[in-house]
Amino acid sequence: MKNSSLHVANINRELRNAKTEVLVDYIRSDSTGIIIITNKVGQQSDLSIIDNYIKNSNDVNTLQVKNSRLPMSKSYLKIISIPFFPHSNSMEKLTSSDIETILKQNHIFDNISLASKPRVIKVSPKSDMAIVWINICDVQSGKNTKLLINRCFNVGNYIATIRDANMNPGVSQCKNCWKWGHSTFSCRIQEAKCIKCNGPHKSEYHREFGWCCKANDKINPPRLETKKGEPCLHSFKCSNCKGDHQADSSTCPFWKHRFHREWHVKKYTEIRENRSTSIHSGANGSNTQ
Repeated sequence: MKNSSLHVANINRELRNAKTEVLVDYIRSDSTGIIIITNKVGQQSDLSIIDNYIKNSNDVNTLQVKNSRLPMSKSYLKIISIPFFPHSNSMEKLTSSDIETILKQNHIFDNISLASKPRVIKVSPKSDMAIVWINICDVQSGKNTKLLINRCFNVGNYIATIRDANMNPGVSQCKNCWKWGHSTFSCRIQEAKCIKCNGPHKSEYHREFGWCCKANDKINPPRLETKKGEPCLHSFKCSNCKGDHQADSSTCPFWKHRFHREWHVKKYTEIRENRSTSIHSGANGSNTQ
């Protein structure tokens, strides 16, 4: 941006005149528009001063700042005491679409934008209540979130309450071995696993090392080698559910239950028990021969 230093000095002069503690550190422009970095999080009044200066500058393309706004971040909330079966005389479950409709109908969510679809989870298998996680777009100061925390609103005859929430209440998936329940940094597997075939190689090298891309004339029908430069067109094998998809597929049952920690614990317990039974059976079989 031309005359950046001059613009910084002029904007800071106006900010000081307004007796604000916010000052501009530097200005840059890119394909998305003009970006102004300040020494601390600004308020709407600070944005108005900066916006007015930029739009009245002769060497600035005002089309770039048509939709000026404060930097946005994502805030995390959960709604409790909300029924899992909200429709009277019906066992129809609460859905993300239901939550979106409920939020639109309530004035306390006016001017609130969702950053992603709401997530609905049953409190427990035997409960008729739900917990709903919502991620909202917010200014970096978290102003909108603070206005919502501990607010209550009606959902039918129930009174739901909004609480602060952690960033990720779900089950993490390791990007090294692609198992669920631990982070990549805490993975105990030394070698990387392929997300596509579960082979002992990094996913980006699947084409070079994946067994499915190697020629094999001993099977029927024989498998041809995937030509160099061509992508792998074979069916993938999930290391978790053994389905025909890669390990992070949204069609995988583990992915679909990524916010149900109890389901993951139960599933991995079953897998360990089945593996133990298989090993025990194999050992007994070898002893009887």
